[in-house]
Amino acid sequence: MSYDYREKFNVAGKCCIVTGGAQGLSRGMAEGLLENGCRVVLMDIQEDKLKEVVDEYRGMGYEAFGVSGNLADREDLTRMFEDAMKLLGGRLDVLIPAAGIQRRHLPEEFPVEEWDLVRKINLDHVFLMIQKALKIMLKQPEGGKIITIGSMVSWFGGTTVPAYTASKGAVTQLTKSIAVDCAGRNININALAPGYMDTEMCANMTQERKDETSKRIPAVRWGTPEDMKGPVLFLASAASDYLNGAVIPVDGGYLCK
Repeated sequence: MSYDYREKFNVAGKCCIVTGGAQGLSRGMAEGLLENGCRVVLMDIQEDKLKEVVDEYRGMGYEAFGVSGNLADREDLTRMFEDAMKLLGGRLDVLIPAAGIQRRHLPEEFPVEEWDLVRKINLDHVFLMIQKALKIMLKQPEGGKIITIGSMVSWFGGTTVPAYTASKGAVTQLTKSIAVDCAGRNININALAPGYMDTEMCANMTQERKDETSKRIPAVRWGTPEDMKGPVLFLASAASDYLNGAVIPVDGGYLCK
């Protein structure tokens, strides 16, 4: 029988959670799933902005839902996950714990409270969401897909972002570790590592740093949330069933140069 790409890449009807979904790359990934027939719970701390986004998608006929809360607070995170599972009817096919923050300071001046906050959002929330998702997915005959979000700093050090770099490096290693434990149990977990993206997170870079970065991107442009849709749909679909523990750069060739 020939390979049916329409079947293998089909994600229609899948139940998904995307954290940080009110803006940036998280919103782009959630949008890609919605556009292809998924039911998606978007999570974000920005309650008003989240409501606007969800209302917009529902107005377009998509099955979008919003759950607002503080992912840095473990009790609130638990409440958010439980609320999401109620909205999804107890089923979870795809988890994308994509929420992330960045703080810029020289390492000798980095405030410890900001270090803690970055770690809680960028790493702790990822593990806790994965742990909760696994308890659902492992009971499902069809298993599940988990997509974590790394970064270019998963490979090298960034400038004035020690907490962000440490957390993203940890996320990619966490992804590999969970893949080893879950690959034989019908769970796929892989990481996408965005390159330099034209989103809110990079807005505070100096123009000099932006110009320096732009010269190194072989694609001759920064990425956008739209560029994340294809890789996410691949990892959320049956087309990636034998892929596990991978860290896939989405960077316009930045790592190659």
